[in-house]
Amino acid sequence: MSAADLARLQFAATTGIHWLFVILTMGLVPLVAITHTRAVFTRDPVRRALRERTTRFWGQLYVINYAVGIVTGLVMEFQFGLSWSGLSKFAGNVFGAPLALETLIAFFAESTFLGMWIFGWGRLRGGVHVTLIWLVTLTAYASGYWILIANGFMQHPVGHEVRDGAAYLTDFGALLTNSSALVALLHLTLGALTTGGVFVAGVSAYHFLRRTKETELFRTSLKLGLWVSTVASFFVVVVGEMQRPVIERTQPMKHAVLEDSGVAEVQARLVEEHGPGDFVPWQDTVRISMDVMTIIGNTVSTITFIALILLWKDRLTRWRWASWTLVAMVPFPFVASVGGWVVREVGRQPWLVYGELTVEDALSPVGRTSLLVSCALFVAVFLALAVTNWTLITRFALRGPGATQLGATEPLPDDVPEGPAGSADEKQPLPVL
Repeated sequence: MSAADLARLQFAATTGIHWLFVILTMGLVPLVAITHTRAVFTRDPVRRALRERTTRFWGQLYVINYAVGIVTGLVMEFQFGLSWSGLSKFAGNVFGAPLALETLIAFFAESTFLGMWIFGWGRLRGGVHVTLIWLVTLTAYASGYWILIANGFMQHPVGHEVRDGAAYLTDFGALLTNSSALVALLHLTLGALTTGGVFVAGVSAYHFLRRTKETELFRTSLKLGLWVSTVASFFVVVVGEMQRPVIERTQPMKHAVLEDSGVAEVQARLVEEHGPGDFVPWQDTVRISMDVMTIIGNTVSTITFIALILLWKDRLTRWRWASWTLVAMVPFPFVASVGGWVVREVGRQPWLVYGELTVEDALSPVGRTSLLVSCALFVAVFLALAVTNWTLITRFALRGPGATQLGATEPLPDDVPEGPAGSADEKQPLPVL
Protein backbone atom coordinates (compact mmCIF):
# COMPACT_ATOMS: atom_id res chain seq x y z
CA MET A 1 0.00 0.00 0.00
CA SER A 2 1.47 3.36 -1.07
CA ALA A 3 1.85 6.43 1.13
CA ALA A 4 -1.07 8.07 -0.69
CA ASP A 5 -3.27 5.02 -0.09
CA LEU A 6 -2.38 5.01 3.63
CA ALA A 7 -3.14 8.71 3.95
CA ARG A 8 -6.47 8.23 2.16
CA LEU A 9 -7.32 5.21 4.32
CA GLN A 10 -6.54 7.13 7.50
CA PHE A 11 -8.65 10.13 6.54
CA ALA A 12 -11.49 7.97 5.21
CA ALA A 13 -11.63 5.81 8.35
CA THR A 14 -11.43 8.66 10.85
CA THR A 15 -13.84 10.87 8.93
CA GLY A 16 -16.27 8.00 8.39
CA ILE A 17 -16.33 7.10 12.08
CA HIS A 18 -16.66 10.76 13.08
CA TRP A 19 -19.53 11.09 10.62
CA LEU A 20 -21.54 8.46 12.52
CA PHE A 21 -21.44 10.74 15.57
CA VAL A 22 -22.36 13.82 13.55
CA ILE A 23 -25.38 12.31 11.77
CA LEU A 24 -26.97 11.22 15.07
CA THR A 25 -26.15 14.52 16.79
CA MET A 26 -27.78 16.57 14.04
CA GLY A 27 -30.72 14.20 13.82
CA LEU A 28 -31.46 13.89 17.53
CA VAL A 29 -31.07 17.48 18.74
CA PRO A 30 -34.13 18.88 16.85
CA LEU A 31 -36.29 16.14 18.35
CA VAL A 32 -35.01 16.96 21.84
CA ALA A 33 -35.77 20.63 21.18
CA ILE A 34 -39.31 19.78 20.03
CA THR A 35 -40.07 17.68 23.11
CA HIS A 36 -38.64 20.38 25.39
CA THR A 37 -40.71 23.07 23.67
CA ARG A 38 -43.87 21.01 24.11
CA ALA A 39 -43.03 20.55 27.80
CA VAL A 40 -42.48 24.26 28.41
CA PHE A 41 -45.77 25.26 26.75
CA THR A 42 -47.84 22.54 28.45
CA ARG A 43 -50.02 23.91 31.27
CA ASP A 44 -51.23 20.59 32.68
CA PRO A 45 -48.64 19.74 35.38
CA VAL A 46 -48.98 15.98 34.87
CA ARG A 47 -48.42 16.12 31.11
CA ARG A 48 -45.71 18.72 31.56
CA ALA A 49 -43.82 16.46 33.94
CA LEU A 50 -44.15 13.58 31.46
CA ARG A 51 -42.80 15.67 28.59
CA GLU A 52 -39.92 16.92 30.72
CA ARG A 53 -38.99 13.32 31.54
CA THR A 54 -39.17 12.56 27.81
CA THR A 55 -36.86 15.48 27.05
CA ARG A 56 -34.36 14.46 29.71
CA PHE A 57 -34.32 10.83 28.51
CA TRP A 58 -33.59 11.63 24.85
CA GLY A 59 -31.44 14.61 25.87
CA GLN A 60 -29.14 12.35 27.87
CA LEU A 61 -28.58 10.06 24.88
CA TYR A 62 -27.87 13.13 22.74
CA VAL A 63 -25.36 14.50 25.28
CA ILE A 64 -23.49 11.17 25.41
CA ASN A 65 -23.16 11.07 21.63
CA TYR A 66 -22.14 14.74 21.45
CA ALA A 67 -19.55 14.47 24.23
CA VAL A 68 -17.76 11.47 22.75
CA GLY A 69 -18.15 12.74 19.20
CA ILE A 70 -16.53 16.07 19.97
CA VAL A 71 -13.34 14.19 20.87
CA THR A 72 -13.22 12.61 17.42
CA GLY A 73 -13.83 15.99 15.82
CA LEU A 74 -10.79 17.52 17.47
CA VAL A 75 -8.52 15.24 15.47
CA MET A 76 -9.94 15.84 12.02
CA GLU A 77 -8.36 19.17 11.15
CA PHE A 78 -4.93 18.10 12.40
CA GLN A 79 -4.74 15.74 9.43
CA PHE A 80 -4.58 18.62 6.96
CA GLY A 81 -1.11 19.38 8.24
CA LEU A 82 -0.16 15.79 9.01
CA SER A 83 -1.01 14.11 5.71
CA TRP A 84 -2.28 16.78 3.32
CA SER A 85 0.00 19.80 3.59
CA GLY A 86 -0.24 20.25 -0.19
CA LEU A 87 -3.98 20.86 0.18
CA SER A 88 -3.42 23.41 2.94
CA LYS A 89 -0.79 25.17 0.87
CA PHE A 90 -2.98 25.32 -2.24
CA ALA A 91 -6.45 25.96 -0.79
CA GLY A 92 -5.82 27.16 2.75
CA ASN A 93 -6.46 30.79 1.79
CA VAL A 94 -9.94 29.82 0.58
CA PHE A 95 -11.36 27.21 2.94
CA GLY A 96 -9.34 28.22 5.99
CA ALA A 97 -12.03 30.74 6.95
CA PRO A 98 -14.98 28.27 6.70
CA LEU A 99 -13.05 25.69 8.72
CA ALA A 100 -12.20 28.29 11.36
CA LEU A 101 -15.85 29.37 11.58
CA GLU A 102 -16.94 25.74 11.85
CA THR A 103 -14.50 25.24 14.72
CA LEU A 104 -15.67 28.38 16.52
CA ILE A 105 -19.32 27.39 16.16
CA ALA A 106 -18.98 23.68 16.98
CA PHE A 107 -16.38 23.81 19.74
CA PHE A 108 -17.28 27.12 21.34
CA ALA A 109 -20.79 28.41 20.62
CA GLU A 110 -22.56 25.06 20.41
CA SER A 111 -20.69 23.62 23.40
CA THR A 112 -21.41 26.74 25.46
CA PHE A 113 -25.14 26.68 24.73
CA LEU A 114 -25.28 22.95 25.41
CA GLY A 115 -23.47 23.31 28.73
CA MET A 116 -25.91 26.03 29.81
CA TRP A 117 -28.82 23.81 28.80
CA ILE A 118 -27.44 20.82 30.72
CA PHE A 119 -26.88 22.77 33.92
CA GLY A 120 -29.99 24.89 33.45
CA TRP A 121 -32.43 22.26 34.70
CA GLY A 122 -34.04 23.61 37.83
CA ARG A 123 -32.15 26.89 37.57
CA LEU A 124 -33.49 28.67 34.49
CA ARG A 125 -36.93 29.84 33.45
CA GLY A 126 -38.65 27.59 30.92
CA GLY A 127 -38.49 30.09 28.06
CA VAL A 128 -34.78 30.75 28.54
CA HIS A 129 -34.03 27.09 28.95
CA VAL A 130 -35.81 25.96 25.80
CA THR A 131 -34.20 28.79 23.83
CA LEU A 132 -30.81 27.32 24.70
CA ILE A 133 -31.59 23.92 23.16
CA TRP A 134 -32.84 25.62 20.00
CA LEU A 135 -29.59 27.59 19.88
CA VAL A 136 -27.73 24.29 20.18
CA THR A 137 -29.77 23.02 17.22
CA LEU A 138 -29.10 26.16 15.18
CA THR A 139 -25.35 26.09 15.83
CA ALA A 140 -25.19 22.37 15.02
CA TYR A 141 -26.59 22.99 11.56
CA ALA A 142 -24.54 26.17 11.13
CA SER A 143 -21.47 24.07 11.84
CA GLY A 144 -22.58 21.61 9.17
CA TYR A 145 -23.07 24.48 6.73
CA TRP A 146 -19.53 25.78 7.16
CA ILE A 147 -17.93 22.37 6.84
CA LEU A 148 -19.88 21.78 3.63
CA ILE A 149 -18.77 25.17 2.31
CA ALA A 150 -15.18 23.97 2.71
CA ASN A 151 -15.98 20.58 1.22
CA GLY A 152 -18.07 22.17 -1.53
CA PHE A 153 -15.00 24.10 -2.69
CA MET A 154 -13.15 20.79 -3.03
CA GLN A 155 -16.06 19.36 -5.03
CA HIS A 156 -16.65 22.46 -7.17
CA PRO A 157 -14.01 25.19 -6.70
CA VAL A 158 -15.55 28.64 -7.13
CA GLY A 159 -14.89 32.25 -6.11
CA HIS A 160 -11.10 32.14 -6.36
CA GLU A 161 -8.11 32.63 -8.59
CA VAL A 162 -4.81 30.77 -8.64
CA ARG A 163 -1.60 32.78 -8.27
CA ASP A 164 1.85 31.23 -7.91
CA GLY A 165 0.41 27.78 -7.29
CA ALA A 166 -2.00 28.84 -4.53
CA ALA A 167 -5.72 29.65 -4.58
CA TYR A 168 -6.84 33.07 -3.31
CA LEU A 169 -10.42 33.98 -2.46
CA THR A 170 -11.92 36.58 -4.80
CA ASP A 171 -15.67 36.15 -4.33
CA PHE A 172 -16.84 35.20 -0.83
CA GLY A 173 -20.47 35.25 -1.96
CA ALA A 174 -19.80 32.63 -4.63
CA LEU A 175 -18.13 30.46 -1.99
CA LEU A 176 -21.15 30.77 0.34
CA THR A 177 -23.68 29.99 -2.40
CA ASN A 178 -21.80 27.11 -4.00
CA SER A 179 -24.47 24.80 -5.45
CA SER A 180 -22.42 21.74 -4.52
CA ALA A 181 -22.57 22.78 -0.87
CA LEU A 182 -26.16 24.04 -0.61
CA VAL A 183 -27.87 21.03 -2.17
CA ALA A 184 -25.64 18.75 -0.09
CA LEU A 185 -26.63 20.64 3.07
CA LEU A 186 -30.32 20.05 2.37
CA HIS A 187 -29.60 16.39 1.67
CA LEU A 188 -27.57 16.16 4.89
CA THR A 189 -30.32 17.82 6.94
CA LEU A 190 -32.96 15.39 5.72
CA GLY A 191 -30.62 12.43 6.18
CA ALA A 192 -29.87 13.51 9.74
CA LEU A 193 -33.56 13.92 10.58
CA THR A 194 -34.22 10.47 9.13
CA THR A 195 -31.47 9.03 11.32
CA GLY A 196 -32.74 10.76 14.45
CA GLY A 197 -36.35 9.77 13.77
CA VAL A 198 -35.51 6.11 13.13
CA PHE A 199 -33.31 6.02 16.25
CA VAL A 200 -36.09 7.42 18.46
CA ALA A 201 -38.69 5.10 16.90
CA GLY A 202 -36.44 2.05 17.25
CA VAL A 203 -35.60 2.66 20.92
CA SER A 204 -39.26 3.36 21.70
CA ALA A 205 -40.37 0.18 19.93
CA TYR A 206 -37.83 -1.84 21.92
CA HIS A 207 -39.31 -0.62 25.19
CA PHE A 208 -42.76 -1.74 24.05
CA LEU A 209 -41.27 -5.16 23.38
CA ARG A 210 -40.12 -5.16 27.01
CA ARG A 211 -43.65 -4.39 28.17
CA THR A 212 -42.63 -0.98 29.46
CA LYS A 213 -44.65 0.78 32.13
CA GLU A 214 -43.76 4.10 30.45
CA THR A 215 -46.43 3.55 27.82
CA GLU A 216 -47.41 7.18 27.28
CA LEU A 217 -43.82 8.42 27.16
CA PHE A 218 -42.69 5.93 24.53
CA ARG A 219 -45.92 6.11 22.53
CA THR A 220 -45.43 9.86 22.15
CA SER A 221 -41.75 9.36 21.26
CA LEU A 222 -42.63 6.61 18.78
CA LYS A 223 -45.15 8.86 17.07
CA LEU A 224 -42.68 11.76 16.85
CA GLY A 225 -39.88 9.53 15.54
CA LEU A 226 -42.09 7.97 12.87
CA TRP A 227 -43.51 11.29 11.68
CA VAL A 228 -40.07 12.87 11.38
CA SER A 229 -38.43 9.86 9.72
CA THR A 230 -41.33 9.27 7.30
CA VAL A 231 -41.37 12.84 6.00
CA ALA A 232 -37.58 13.27 6.01
CA SER A 233 -36.83 9.92 4.35
CA PHE A 234 -39.26 10.68 1.52
CA PHE A 235 -37.69 14.04 0.76
CA VAL A 236 -34.11 12.82 1.25
CA VAL A 237 -34.62 10.59 -1.79
CA VAL A 238 -36.11 13.49 -3.76
CA VAL A 239 -33.26 15.86 -2.87
CA GLY A 240 -30.75 13.11 -3.64
CA GLU A 241 -32.05 13.05 -7.19
CA MET A 242 -31.80 16.86 -7.31
CA GLN A 243 -28.03 16.52 -6.93
CA ARG A 244 -27.61 14.69 -10.23
CA PRO A 245 -27.83 17.85 -12.42
CA VAL A 246 -25.32 19.56 -10.11
CA ILE A 247 -22.95 16.59 -10.39
CA GLU A 248 -23.37 16.46 -14.17
CA ARG A 249 -22.46 20.14 -14.44
CA THR A 250 -19.58 20.22 -11.94
CA GLN A 251 -18.13 16.66 -11.95
CA PRO A 252 -18.76 15.02 -15.33
CA MET A 253 -16.65 11.95 -14.54
CA LYS A 254 -18.62 11.12 -11.38
CA HIS A 255 -21.85 11.57 -13.33
CA ALA A 256 -20.60 9.29 -16.11
CA VAL A 257 -19.66 6.60 -13.57
CA LEU A 258 -23.03 6.80 -11.82
CA GLU A 259 -24.88 6.62 -15.15
CA ASP A 260 -22.47 3.91 -16.40
CA SER A 261 -22.24 5.76 -19.67
CA GLY A 262 -19.65 7.93 -21.41
CA VAL A 263 -16.75 7.20 -19.04
CA ALA A 264 -14.22 6.79 -21.86
CA GLU A 265 -15.33 10.03 -23.51
CA VAL A 266 -15.01 12.02 -20.29
CA GLN A 267 -11.59 10.45 -19.63
CA ALA A 268 -10.39 11.56 -23.07
CA ARG A 269 -11.69 15.09 -22.52
CA LEU A 270 -10.00 15.37 -19.12
CA VAL A 271 -6.71 14.16 -20.60
CA GLU A 272 -6.95 16.95 -23.16
CA GLU A 273 -7.65 19.52 -20.45
CA HIS A 274 -5.22 18.37 -17.73
CA GLY A 275 -2.66 16.17 -19.42
CA PRO A 276 -2.01 12.42 -19.10
CA GLY A 277 -3.52 10.62 -16.11
CA ASP A 278 -6.21 8.22 -14.96
CA PHE A 279 -9.23 10.34 -14.06
CA VAL A 280 -11.65 7.46 -13.45
CA PRO A 281 -12.49 6.79 -9.76
CA TRP A 282 -13.22 3.35 -8.33
CA GLN A 283 -16.31 2.69 -10.40
CA ASP A 284 -17.66 -0.35 -8.54
CA THR A 285 -17.22 1.36 -5.16
CA VAL A 286 -19.10 4.46 -6.29
CA ARG A 287 -21.95 2.55 -7.95
CA ILE A 288 -22.42 0.06 -5.11
CA SER A 289 -22.43 2.86 -2.53
CA MET A 290 -25.05 4.74 -4.55
CA ASP A 291 -27.19 1.60 -4.86
CA VAL A 292 -26.94 0.90 -1.12
CA MET A 293 -27.91 4.48 -0.26
CA THR A 294 -30.86 4.46 -2.68
CA ILE A 295 -32.19 1.05 -1.61
CA ILE A 296 -31.96 1.90 2.09
CA GLY A 297 -33.55 5.31 1.56
CA ASN A 298 -36.56 3.82 -0.22
CA THR A 299 -36.81 0.97 2.31
CA VAL A 300 -36.78 3.28 5.31
CA SER A 301 -39.35 5.59 3.71
CA THR A 302 -41.70 2.67 3.00
CA ILE A 303 -41.36 0.96 6.38
CA THR A 304 -41.77 4.12 8.45
CA PHE A 305 -44.86 5.10 6.45
CA ILE A 306 -46.43 1.67 7.01
CA ALA A 307 -45.47 1.80 10.70
CA LEU A 308 -47.11 5.21 11.04
CA ILE A 309 -50.35 3.80 9.62
CA LEU A 310 -50.17 0.83 12.00
CA LEU A 311 -49.59 3.17 14.93
CA TRP A 312 -52.61 5.25 13.90
CA LYS A 313 -54.70 2.05 13.85
CA ASP A 314 -53.28 1.11 17.27
CA ARG A 315 -51.72 -2.12 15.98
CA LEU A 316 -48.02 -1.31 15.82
CA THR A 317 -47.22 -1.91 19.49
CA ARG A 318 -49.41 -5.04 19.60
CA TRP A 319 -47.61 -6.82 16.78
CA ARG A 320 -44.16 -7.77 18.06
CA TRP A 321 -42.79 -8.38 14.57
CA ALA A 322 -43.60 -4.76 13.66
CA SER A 323 -41.72 -3.45 16.71
CA TRP A 324 -38.76 -5.72 15.99
CA THR A 325 -38.67 -4.36 12.44
CA LEU A 326 -38.28 -0.81 13.77
CA VAL A 327 -35.54 -1.93 16.16
CA ALA A 328 -33.66 -3.71 13.37
CA MET A 329 -33.95 -0.64 11.16
CA VAL A 330 -31.91 1.64 13.49
CA PRO A 331 -28.55 0.99 11.72
CA PHE A 332 -29.98 1.51 8.22
CA PRO A 333 -29.72 5.33 8.03
CA PHE A 334 -26.13 5.19 9.31
CA VAL A 335 -25.16 2.75 6.56
CA ALA A 336 -26.94 4.88 3.94
CA SER A 337 -25.23 8.07 5.11
CA VAL A 338 -21.80 6.43 4.90
CA GLY A 339 -22.70 5.28 1.40
CA GLY A 340 -23.55 8.84 0.44
CA TRP A 341 -20.26 10.08 1.86
CA VAL A 342 -18.36 7.46 -0.18
CA VAL A 343 -20.13 8.55 -3.37
CA ARG A 344 -19.31 12.20 -2.70
CA GLU A 345 -15.66 11.72 -1.79
CA VAL A 346 -14.50 8.66 -3.74
CA GLY A 347 -16.34 9.81 -6.85
CA ARG A 348 -14.19 12.96 -6.89
CA GLN A 349 -10.92 11.03 -7.19
CA PRO A 350 -8.19 11.41 -8.29
CA TRP A 351 -8.84 15.08 -7.52
CA LEU A 352 -8.68 16.53 -4.05
CA VAL A 353 -9.80 19.91 -5.41
CA TYR A 354 -11.73 18.97 -8.51
CA GLY A 355 -9.89 19.88 -11.69
CA GLU A 356 -7.15 21.80 -9.87
CA LEU A 357 -5.29 19.64 -7.32
CA THR A 358 -4.73 15.88 -7.38
CA VAL A 359 -4.33 13.58 -4.40
CA GLU A 360 -0.69 12.92 -5.23
CA ASP A 361 0.13 16.64 -5.36
CA ALA A 362 -1.65 17.29 -2.05
CA LEU A 363 0.14 14.57 -0.10
CA SER A 364 2.58 15.64 2.63
CA PRO A 365 6.23 14.56 2.29
CA VAL A 366 5.81 11.97 5.04
CA GLY A 367 7.38 8.52 4.99
CA ARG A 368 5.30 5.40 4.47
CA THR A 369 6.23 4.02 7.89
CA SER A 370 5.09 7.17 9.68
CA LEU A 371 1.78 7.09 7.83
CA LEU A 372 1.34 3.39 8.63
CA VAL A 373 1.86 4.00 12.35
CA SER A 374 -0.38 7.08 12.48
CA CYS A 375 -3.08 5.30 10.46
CA ALA A 376 -3.10 2.33 12.84
CA LEU A 377 -3.19 4.57 15.94
CA PHE A 378 -5.90 6.90 14.64
CA VAL A 379 -8.16 4.06 13.50
CA ALA A 380 -7.69 2.16 16.78
CA VAL A 381 -8.51 5.22 18.89
CA PHE A 382 -11.53 6.15 16.79
CA LEU A 383 -12.89 2.60 16.89
CA ALA A 384 -12.45 2.55 20.68
CA LEU A 385 -14.36 5.83 20.97
CA ALA A 386 -17.14 4.53 18.71
CA VAL A 387 -17.49 1.35 20.77
CA THR A 388 -17.50 3.40 23.98
CA ASN A 389 -20.15 5.73 22.60
CA TRP A 390 -22.56 3.01 21.50
CA THR A 391 -21.99 1.00 24.67
CA LEU A 392 -23.03 4.00 26.76
CA ILE A 393 -25.95 4.90 24.49
CA THR A 394 -27.23 1.32 24.49
CA ARG A 395 -26.88 1.00 28.27
CA PHE A 396 -28.77 4.21 29.06
CA ALA A 397 -31.34 3.63 26.30
CA LEU A 398 -32.19 0.18 27.65
CA ARG A 399 -32.40 1.38 31.24
CA GLY A 400 -35.17 3.75 30.30
CA PRO A 401 -36.28 7.10 31.78
CA GLY A 402 -35.98 5.83 35.35
CA ALA A 403 -32.18 5.83 35.08
CA THR A 404 -31.92 9.28 33.50
CA GLN A 405 -29.46 11.51 35.34
CA LEU A 406 -29.61 14.58 33.11
CA GLY A 407 -31.53 17.37 34.85
CA ALA A 408 -32.18 15.30 37.95
CA THR A 409 -33.67 18.31 39.78
CA GLU A 410 -37.13 19.57 38.98
CA PRO A 411 -37.43 22.77 36.87
CA LEU A 412 -37.89 26.03 38.74
CA PRO A 413 -41.65 26.72 39.13
CA ASP A 414 -42.84 29.76 37.23
CA ASP A 415 -44.34 31.30 40.38
CA VAL A 416 -41.13 31.14 42.43
CA PRO A 417 -39.22 34.45 42.22
CA GLU A 418 -35.59 34.40 41.14
CA GLY A 419 -33.01 36.32 43.10
CA PRO A 420 -29.59 36.36 44.68
CA ALA A 421 -28.74 34.91 48.08
CA GLY A 422 -31.53 33.13 49.88
CA SER A 423 -33.68 32.64 46.77
CA ALA A 424 -35.15 29.41 45.48
CA ASP A 425 -32.27 29.20 43.01
CA GLU A 426 -29.73 28.86 45.80
CA LYS A 427 -31.69 26.09 47.47
CA GLN A 428 -31.79 23.95 44.34
CA PRO A 429 -28.97 21.37 44.14
CA LEU A 430 -26.87 21.19 41.00
CA PRO A 431 -28.08 18.75 38.36
CA VAL A 432 -26.27 15.42 38.28
CA LEU A 433 -24.75 14.48 34.96
